[in-house]
Amino acid sequence: MAETTTAEKGPSAARRSTLLGAVFLMATSAIGPGFITQTTEFTVQLGAAFAFAILVSILVDIAVQLNVWRVIGVSGMRAQDLGNKVVPGLGYVLAALVVFGGLVFNVGNVSGTSLGLDALVGLDAKIGGALSAVIAIGIFLSKKAGVAMDRIVVVLGVVMILLTAFVAFSSAPPVGEALVQSVWPSEVDFLSITTLIGGTVGGYITYAGAHRLVDAGVTGPEQVVDVSRSSVVSLLVTGVMRLVLFLAVLGVVAGGVALTSANPTAEAFEHAAGEVGVRLFGMILWAASITSVVGAAYTSVSFLVTFSPKLARARTWLVVAFVALSAAVFLLLDQAPTTLLVLAGSLNGLLLPVGFGVLMFVAARRRDLLGGYRYPRWLLIVGVAAWLLTVYLGVNSLGGIAALWK
Repeated sequence: MAETTTAEKGPSAARRSTLLGAVFLMATSAIGPGFITQTTEFTVQLGAAFAFAILVSILVDIAVQLNVWRVIGVSGMRAQDLGNKVVPGLGYVLAALVVFGGLVFNVGNVSGTSLGLDALVGLDAKIGGALSAVIAIGIFLSKKAGVAMDRIVVVLGVVMILLTAFVAFSSAPPVGEALVQSVWPSEVDFLSITTLIGGTVGGYITYAGAHRLVDAGVTGPEQVVDVSRSSVVSLLVTGVMRLVLFLAVLGVVAGGVALTSANPTAEAFEHAAGEVGVRLFGMILWAASITSVVGAAYTSVSFLVTFSPKLARARTWLVVAFVALSAAVFLLLDQAPTTLLVLAGSLNGLLLPVGFGVLMFVAARRRDLLGGYRYPRWLLIVGVAAWLLTVYLGVNSLGGIAALWK
């Protein structure tokens, strides 16, 4: 998968395309099948009060991503390389965690594509998963893979938001109540907040956009404004999708409908827009899942290619093999796709404090790795506070990891 730097592209339009691609790569990586499932379940459980959890999680996510994108963008080094600079060998450990976790996530992402195509056109689950994997591989085998990936994640990201917004409008949610509850909730559920944070900036998702900018050559202290702006916009895109999905389900729940099926999101969409709603759900789930397949494969492999020139030259085939292996595991495991979606989130919390801790150490102690850039004290304080929360998430994730091995 050959990369073209921004300097080589030249025109500002190409630069904007790269920045937008990085924004949507991170956002669509976060908006996967697990994202959709979590949002629906918490909306059913908390009702309008879930708006507060969404708002808090977005603010914490922005604190994390501002620091992650800035350290990686200013240094021009990927997270694993910074890890090895801080503690020799730590980068290899981080890479192993991200790649293994990314593979587990990607099996869930492939299973999500199968569920989406089943709802959209009634395609058999295994055929749908295999077909989606072939489409993802085709993106990476194209001559301009980086450009193709940027454009596809942007288009599908916009499609997801627009279709979900249509269903939200159809369900007629109590928007006023949701606005009030976002700042004055009747119920505060800390578990929902930490779950949203782990699902939005955990694992490989944390590094997707920042690593894309490094590959595209948008790095250095002089790029800090664009890098920071892109990090915030990526979380706002994710937040908008979370918000419209929340409103779509809230409208159905507030209308007195009890979502009792095994697929509550599809059920909610059907109540809101009839048969059309089911098809729209299928399209949204497929788009969310295949962009996550692309994001997981691209970002996971980006943790390997700096360790050896041979790995760098074989990047395209490593990505292809990653997608193919994810699809093969999905096809071979004799389990329902929904079970795989649960397993896919088990390593999320453990990866975040390790990698984020390395980046905050670089921000605080290794100015030499930042090209002499003076890191803002306020951002450092915000980052450390966010890191402490990620440690809490990591501790909570241990139970999920034990369940994965069982």
